[in-house]
Amino acid sequence: MNIWLVFLLGGLLTFGMRFSFIYLFGRFEIPHIVHRTLRFVPPAVLSAIIFPGILMPNNQLDISLGNHRLLAGLIAVLVALWTKNTLFTILAGMAALLIFQLAF
Repeated sequence: MNIWLVFLLGGLLTFGMRFSFIYLFGRFEIPHIVHRTLRFVPPAVLSAIIFPGILMPNNQLDISLGNHRLLAGLIAVLVALWTKNTLFTILAGMAALLIFQLAF
């Protein structure tokens, strides 16, 4: 029963936080600088999640050619620049990582 209470409270808290921002942004005039700054939040958060996993696979900085995640990430970046397609980028990165791990 406790797990269901945790799920319910977590869901209500998440909904409350998100709804409050939607409600506040709809009712108040937000300065242009805030809108412009908030555009950079998703890439910053995504970078904070991805880069440690790519550059520090064993909790140590590894920028060598033996780092399969780094090589797969570089291939994903090249595919992203070439195709501008998120799905192709993800698939190329995953396929490259799988190939590097199986081959080496």
